[in-house]
Amino acid sequence: MLEVGHTAPTFVGTDQSGESVSLTDYRGKKVILYFYPKDNTPGCTKESCDFRDNYQYLTTQGFEVIGVSADSEKSHQKFADKFDLPFKLIADTEKEIIEQYGAWGEKKFMGREYMGIIRKTFVIDEEGKIALVVNKVKTKEASQQVLDLLNN
Repeated sequence: MLEVGHTAPTFVGTDQSGESVSLTDYRGKKVILYFYPKDNTPGCTKESCDFRDNYQYLTTQGFEVIGVSADSEKSHQKFADKFDLPFKLIADTEKEIIEQYGAWGEKKFMGREYMGIIRKTFVIDEEGKIALVVNKVKTKEASQQVLDLLNN
């Protein structure tokens, strides 16, 4: 279980444009790394659009935003285009990054138990250390939730 103060696991993935994305590319910057279950679903769309709507402000505060799900590059491209998402979405189809960050596990929905992506957000500081872990993400206000928790 990753906690505040731990070194964030390094990763290399592919974004919606087919470009390689590595956590080491962001050394010296603060990164909001959010894990979400699926493109184009109601909660995931609200969360991603909240980061989009506040992206300009977040970048002025020194943050980069990266979303991760197990969807394909093609699915991410359609999702990013449809909702005008200005940040990278990593296609982690093998769930390697998702598992590294503890975002894969047992979920319950309507009395049914199954394995899936657990919605989580991590803030990684300029040195690659975890500064914040959000386990109960408020999808409609995900970016403000991050800022509020960091300021408290």
